[in-house]
Amino acid sequence: MATAVIMPRQGQSVESCLIGKWYKKKGDKVSAGDLLFTYETDKATFEEESKVDGILLDIFFEEDEDVECLVNVCVIGAEGESTEEFRPVAGGSGGGSSVGSNKEEISNFTPSSISSTSAITPPAGASDGSFARISPRAKKLAEKTQADLKYAVPTGANGRIIESDVQDVLSQGYRSPAGMDSIGSMVSAGNESIPAADNQSDISDQYNGKADIVPLSNVRKFIAKVMHNSLANSAQLTSHSSFDATNIIAYRNKLKSMPDAGGKTGITVTDIIIYAASRILIMPQHKSMNAHFLGDKLALFNDAHIGVAVDTPRGLLVPTIFNVNAMSLTELSAHAKELFEKCKQGSVEPDLLKGASFTISNLGGLGVEMFTPILNPPQTGILGVCNTIERLKNGKPYPALGLSITYDHQAMDGADSARFLKDLAEYLENFSANLD
Repeated sequence: MATAVIMPRQGQSVESCLIGKWYKKKGDKVSAGDLLFTYETDKATFEEESKVDGILLDIFFEEDEDVECLVNVCVIGAEGESTEEFRPVAGGSGGGSSVGSNKEEISNFTPSSISSTSAITPPAGASDGSFARISPRAKKLAEKTQADLKYAVPTGANGRIIESDVQDVLSQGYRSPAGMDSIGSMVSAGNESIPAADNQSDISDQYNGKADIVPLSNVRKFIAKVMHNSLANSAQLTSHSSFDATNIIAYRNKLKSMPDAGGKTGITVTDIIIYAASRILIMPQHKSMNAHFLGDKLALFNDAHIGVAVDTPRGLLVPTIFNVNAMSLTELSAHAKELFEKCKQGSVEPDLLKGASFTISNLGGLGVEMFTPILNPPQTGILGVCNTIERLKNGKPYPALGLSITYDHQAMDGADSARFLKDLAEYLENFSANLD
């Protein structure tokens, strides 16, 4: 009996995935466990293996096509079996599936009435709306909520607007004042200066061979949208400080000289700072730093869920280590290493890339002495860890490790962030930890 292979859903926030590479072709014999194809979300790459033995009877989507989650991608069965009952059908059922590819579920829209009094300029990367690609769920949400899609920054495959893009538009308060009978070419009379998107020939002519024009990856587009929205929708300010790192350096060197029992020798300075920050964040006087800013409310977390910026071949990822304050230093170090490795391999689960209450970014290993980290909304704080430089205290040199804290001034004042830095520095200067 023929068996359909569906596009998996990697996390509740994922609507569709991009087919990466096919490792089997139509007509090939496959066995359970054979790699069929890879697929990508906007943050990670995954592999899909065959769960049955048989012949790859049909393939419904090619490489680089965008496919809705839970849609049939291919069929495995006995030679000669029909596959028509499994074939996805646009807007309807086809083996219980509907097509999400950019061939059949791309909706083209016509202009709606946009108030000419609006003076807000759409964010960089926003769609000009002409022949907009939009997923069915995003279209439904936009029509229901009257979201103004000229402010949408597409992060789906091939420039596609997905549901989370519409949610971002709504969170910023952009709605069409005249309602939306249709969605589409959203450039109003007050915004004629917005250039047409994705016109590769015009772009090539403009640069006239002086530069190579390359498309942004899905990860880069996602990062661009998050960073732009962060600066556009928060009041960010950064304070810089440093502390005497003599103690934590000596502590780490002591661990490295021990027999490697339970992974203690692999504990890093980053692990130590994550551990220390988790203890400071849950103190009652610092809860506004371990929070989400919700416009007229603050969500104050009881535990520290720390996102850690990880540099990967595909771009910046920020996985979350949940409940750090309940972990020993050894547990934290082991969990962090496993999570960071998944990020670098592109196999991290999407649900582990959200939910943080605070973020830490370490650029000290690259020689950075001071920087301004950008908030991950709706978080109210992000800690930048810098490199160690030699300074003098009472005529004696000591290693000073720099810290940069960016905070949302809507949620707290400068003195609040300064007290957080002060307490964190004192904790690190007198560091001790539960290893087990």
